[in-house]
Amino acid sequence: MTISAANSFGTRDKLNVGAQSFEIHRLEALETKGISHLSKLPFSLRILLENLLRCEDGRFVRKDDIAALAKWTPNGPQKEIAFMPARVLLQDFTGVPAVVDLAAMREAVQKMGGNPKRINPLFPAELVIDHSVQVDNFGSNNAFGLNAELEFLRNVERYAFLRWGAKAFRNFKVVPPDTGICHQVNIEYLARVVCAMPNGNRVEAYPDSLVGTDSHTTMVNSLGVFGWGVGGIEAEAAMLGQPLSMLVPEVVGFKLHGRLPEGTTATDLVLTVTEMLRKKGVVGKFVEFYGSGLSTLSVPDRATIANMAPEYGATMGFFPVDDETLAYLHFTARSHEQIALVEAYCKEQMLFRTDSTPEPAFSDKLELDLASVEPTVAGPKRPQDRVALKNAKASFVKVVEGASAKHVHVKNNGDSFDLSSGAVVIAAITSCTNTSNPSLMLGAGLLAKKAVERGLDIKPWVKTSLAPGSKVVTDYLLAAGLTQYLDKLKFNLVGYGCTTCIGNSGPLPDSIGAAIKDNNLVAVAVLSGNRNFEGRIHPLVRANYLASPPLVVAYALAGRMDLDLTTEPLGTDKAGKPVYLREIWPTPQEVESTVRAAVSTEQYRKEYSEVFEGDARWKAMPVPEGDLYKWEENSTYIKLPPYFENMPKTPGALADIHGARVLAVLGDSVTTDHISPAGSIAVDSPAGKYLVAKGVRPHEFNSYGARRGNHEVMMRGTFANIRLRNQLAPGTEGSWTLHLPGGEKMFIYDAAVKYREDGVPLFVLAGKEYGSGSSRDWAAKGTRLLGVRAVLAESYERIHRSNLVGMGVLPLEYKAGENRESLGLTGHEVFDVEGVASLAPRKHVTVKAKSADGTVKTITALVRVDTPEEVSYYQHGGILQYVLRQMLE
Repeated sequence: MTISAANSFGTRDKLNVGAQSFEIHRLEALETKGISHLSKLPFSLRILLENLLRCEDGRFVRKDDIAALAKWTPNGPQKEIAFMPARVLLQDFTGVPAVVDLAAMREAVQKMGGNPKRINPLFPAELVIDHSVQVDNFGSNNAFGLNAELEFLRNVERYAFLRWGAKAFRNFKVVPPDTGICHQVNIEYLARVVCAMPNGNRVEAYPDSLVGTDSHTTMVNSLGVFGWGVGGIEAEAAMLGQPLSMLVPEVVGFKLHGRLPEGTTATDLVLTVTEMLRKKGVVGKFVEFYGSGLSTLSVPDRATIANMAPEYGATMGFFPVDDETLAYLHFTARSHEQIALVEAYCKEQMLFRTDSTPEPAFSDKLELDLASVEPTVAGPKRPQDRVALKNAKASFVKVVEGASAKHVHVKNNGDSFDLSSGAVVIAAITSCTNTSNPSLMLGAGLLAKKAVERGLDIKPWVKTSLAPGSKVVTDYLLAAGLTQYLDKLKFNLVGYGCTTCIGNSGPLPDSIGAAIKDNNLVAVAVLSGNRNFEGRIHPLVRANYLASPPLVVAYALAGRMDLDLTTEPLGTDKAGKPVYLREIWPTPQEVESTVRAAVSTEQYRKEYSEVFEGDARWKAMPVPEGDLYKWEENSTYIKLPPYFENMPKTPGALADIHGARVLAVLGDSVTTDHISPAGSIAVDSPAGKYLVAKGVRPHEFNSYGARRGNHEVMMRGTFANIRLRNQLAPGTEGSWTLHLPGGEKMFIYDAAVKYREDGVPLFVLAGKEYGSGSSRDWAAKGTRLLGVRAVLAESYERIHRSNLVGMGVLPLEYKAGENRESLGLTGHEVFDVEGVASLAPRKHVTVKAKSADGTVKTITALVRVDTPEEVSYYQHGGILQYVLRQMLE
């Protein structure tokens, strides 16, 4: 983003770093002129203030916007502002549909007489392919190679499309598959911390900022980089120069002091923080960490905490730049010039933290003594459900009360054993949350070494996997001599990607899967991930626990969740003596000395010198040519979406909604996984039937996530999670509804088609925290393509609410204290929404619900279209239509 012509506060100045001169907007000038008390402003808002100063254009950013933020006070009035990120980060599940949309926009521009080459990312957009590898093979030295081969066979069309995009679009780069996870690649390589952008004969310096098409984009907040996850819809608009409209949030200060005690990890800390912040309530707020405790936490430790901001509900989990940040940049092989710029710029701009930095003013505060943190897991189905390890057995026993008590005899791969509820059938070291942390990964390796040396082995029913977010992890595990011990326990490398954490856990062995399914056993997964929602990890696994990598290894050894790892043995050694977890748990000194000996700057330099290269398969792949994509009629992966079909050059007038029928009645905490699953496609589902009709064999289905470039699959997969409970069709689980008024039970997609044929708009009724979880744009896109015009809920997750608006779906909110039950709504009513025709931000509208007997309930609802810019998006039918029309003017 170039510095605009406006400079209302006279902040433009020079900064010399060595022999290089940079143009900056000096924040201190606002303090000198009495406009801002900068030292009282939270660090996160200081970065946002610089963004406004630099982007002042009189249209999106005005002088009074800057003045209002400069004078921010805790709990003052909320002001709408426009934030322009410096770059965009994408992963392939959300990135493919984003590139599909850009390609479709080029097509639409050409049809409307414009120049399709105008459609390009205006800022750096970097996509990392990390969501497609599955754990089909495990527990062997060739597991990685086999999984990589299968990944390529399944996804070659998608990957060729992305390579076309990298050639066709300016400012767009792709990190090939089997390289790493986007957030780990971001902190280890892509993050600039401070950007230096040539502009004519000068170079502009400004804080690094981004939005990402994955909710865990916040991981980079650990480096003092400002940004968060958004839906693909918002990311596409940002790439095309559209700022993000937002209300200046409250900033909650989280003070850390002390030091983590022996036996605890950064995972235990983040699960504790997540529980505390969920109880506090920080949805839609920035959380900023401060206090002397920060100096005891490495950047990888901070990254573990920042990564899980979506789980504790915050927009960001922000750590200011400090000496530890500079040390990490050195360690990860950033250039000396870049590090010098980061240090000089942040110190000059009052963006550098020390233990003596004055405490900023916060909207609210929490405090944690790190010494109080204890070994912890979280589950069985929400990340905020923290359970102290010493209480995990007792907690799980309550989970399985009333469950099947059967012990089923199973034979698998030459082993014979009994399987019952409580069996850990998946143990996965996975996810950027923890695999970016050398202390955690080497801790797992050291525990494995001690276990092997004592003669322990994993239980034969456990599916194990090791899926790091960076090739550097493989390098330092080898350098430490620990790979052989992890391999011995079948924690062999399975891939570099998200795998189990996003549901790509692959199939369980047939005999084990059949035993669980046929006997209704409560099977368990333990993973070092960030999400454990019901139905996410594996369809047959009902209890999922988040844990540190060393604890994942420990639970694989134990094989059961109903074992107290703090008091009961994991097994017996060669002499028949019991072996306890405390005996093989590595000491902090062992971990620290191993990190120092095994992890080197050269490993980062080597792996990231060729990060965009790809393997032989990637390089040999045929790539389409041309500025316009050549859509294949028979493709089942990449289809031209219908968003711009017959789109007029000017939008029509807004109109009220009349005669809407309810498609689904949903409860609390319905996630984007429920609305738009990423996992496997059932043969007998509408999406499965579509694929079969197109000649795709069931073993070639791949996942919903991999087919997000095909709207035909995705709208059939909307509301298709096998654990979805639509209360309109009581007693069912999965994609069922009743078609009204007749009451015929059918798939949600089939009902939507019938309603569309009859010209009936659709409604969804929901409870609290609707759309929580991943930043999944298809949860909004699919909803709109099914014909849903409005959702009425008690509350929304931030990203999903924004995505609904971005797709032209009206998010409505009950008045405080009201909900579907209190109002007596069943979902069988016919709904009208009056007041939409004169829409304004956060307007109250009238919702009328007419029952079959003619009774009408009148409800006042808040329209969660929060800003004037969002009103414009809604009027245009969505943000993409809005941007396209702007570009045609």
